[in-house]
Amino acid sequence: MMKKRILAVFLVVSVLAGSLCGCAGATNQTGASSDETTDSFGGIHANEITVGISQDLDNSLDPYVSNAAGTREVMFNVFEGLVKPDSDGNFVEAVASNVEISSDGLTYTFTLREGVVFHNGDECTMDDVLYSFETCAATSVYSNVVAALSGIAEKTADGSVLTVTLSEPNSDFLSAVSSVFILPEGYADQATKPVGTGPFKYVSRSVQENFILERHDAYYGEGAKVDKVTYKIYEDSTALFNALDSGSLDLVAHLTMDQVNNLSNGYAVLEGTMNLVQAIYLNHAVAPFDNEKVRQALCYAIDVDAMLNLTADGHGTRVGSSMYPAFGKYFDASLAEAYLHDAQKAKQLLTEAGYPDGFSFTIKVPSNYQPHVDTTVVLVEQLKQVGITAEIQQIDWNTWLEDVYAGRNFDATVVGFDASILSPTALLARWVSDSSKNMIGYSNEEYDEVYAKALATVDDAEQTELFKRCLEILSETAANVYTQDLADFVAVHPQLKGFEFYPLYVIDMSTLYFE
Repeated sequence: MMKKRILAVFLVVSVLAGSLCGCAGATNQTGASSDETTDSFGGIHANEITVGISQDLDNSLDPYVSNAAGTREVMFNVFEGLVKPDSDGNFVEAVASNVEISSDGLTYTFTLREGVVFHNGDECTMDDVLYSFETCAATSVYSNVVAALSGIAEKTADGSVLTVTLSEPNSDFLSAVSSVFILPEGYADQATKPVGTGPFKYVSRSVQENFILERHDAYYGEGAKVDKVTYKIYEDSTALFNALDSGSLDLVAHLTMDQVNNLSNGYAVLEGTMNLVQAIYLNHAVAPFDNEKVRQALCYAIDVDAMLNLTADGHGTRVGSSMYPAFGKYFDASLAEAYLHDAQKAKQLLTEAGYPDGFSFTIKVPSNYQPHVDTTVVLVEQLKQVGITAEIQQIDWNTWLEDVYAGRNFDATVVGFDASILSPTALLARWVSDSSKNMIGYSNEEYDEVYAKALATVDDAEQTELFKRCLEILSETAANVYTQDLADFVAVHPQLKGFEFYPLYVIDMSTLYFE
């Protein structure tokens, strides 16, 4: 039986918050009330947080339909499953008050928590839970979640107890359950007025301007410590930084090293990792990236260490395949050494591939993500050294989603892919040949076979080795030009405390409070 922490997710989480910059200019409290604090600029700070973000949320806020990492980062505060991840990489009870897993790994017994109230005031019932499982299985955009739910052989509801029996053990199942967000049955407006059970509830949205949440006072747990969170949207990175440096924002994550070095308002800066795989993602349907030797040449042509030094003073972690370090069990650091910088080797491979004089191509980069833009600028200069000319085309986020991700209209792009759930399948499933998320058109028969075997085995050690073999195949075939898991610099108001880094691309607003 699992009480408080119910399952360690086979992760070694290395993302611990630490103070990078001092808090010069931190303030003293001078007789402010419990919900008002004197801020570092001499005013009274209400018990509200203003957060700067670099992209708008998805058009649909339905958690089974929305796809962007930035949307999940925000809506983590609105939706919950029967269980949810914590900052240590464990699953803890949420809408369920207790979870039991049979010794053979086939039967999961969830006890529905008493007193769970949706944001619209309705009480959460077993009918809502069953509805959510069925709806998620039928509509979720996350194929790994759908695949895990398809392994359910039987569901039995008895009062407040849900018993789920799998056709075969699946170590990913609890991860999938955490993404089955419990929604009210029959509620038809999730896309525009989302309703969940989380510590914050939706208030309003102004497209391209702001997104507002407020504390859910009927939350069953400890609840949020601040009354309101306003996300202000700045798709121009300079405008975002200026708002931060002026003190108009209380928290901004995903800053660049250059922005950190130029921050002058005395805010604290915490360092973690972004928990994503940044790379030059190459379109295999476009010449010359259909040629493995060309892709390998690009891997040898770039110098990741030099790039890290130039863009982030050496901060960030090199990756050599589609896995980031927080997945300690599966991450293979040796793959980052597979293509050490070697300009002569790159030129040799280009000659063998039929491009002795190099070639030209375009890299499309979402302009609102300054770390990706900065990385691209350095990589373009490095590619010139081997005769490859790359043109940078900065595009807005919505255009990137439509033109690059959905339309596959690109040569290459520099972005980072994160994990939607705490499972290696969240990062590896997209490279299966027939995956709808396989935006680069990667197709490798061995990869497909090894990945399928990994899903089919019930032996944990064997599964781990098979997933690692998948990573090796991506490296050997130079599926993409892998660079790093970026350092994540988060600037916070001097009196704002309680920030926690997660092994997922989320920010938990419920832990934040003003001293």
